[in-house]
Amino acid sequence: MKLAIIMIFIFCFFTSSKALADNNEISKARKKEMFHIVKQDCGSCHGMTLKGGLGTAILPEDLVNKPVEFLTYTIMNGRQGTAMPPWKAIFNQSEAKWIAQQLKQGTFK
Repeated sequence: MKLAIIMIFIFCFFTSSKALADNNEISKARKKEMFHIVKQDCGSCHGMTLKGGLGTAILPEDLVNKPVEFLTYTIMNGRQGTAMPPWKAIFNQSEAKWIAQQLKQGTFK
């Protein structure tokens, strides 16, 4: 398990600089779409107020110890053995990172 987490962080480290550059390329219209997706689709499992439901709570206070890179990886690839699906067919890496950053900042409250 520790090895898998280390591998995730290594992967995220090498891809994070590209995702950071791409973050500035996300249009306002796409950010609005993603906001809606988080509130509706993510909210259907994590609760409409993101306080938890089928999925865990994803409010800033619940994500304090979760690095943005870990959240980005989770959004893109899901969580094996849980109901969390991969979203890589819907979001690219920089979009998933933007969502992770916004979750940690409490934008979706």
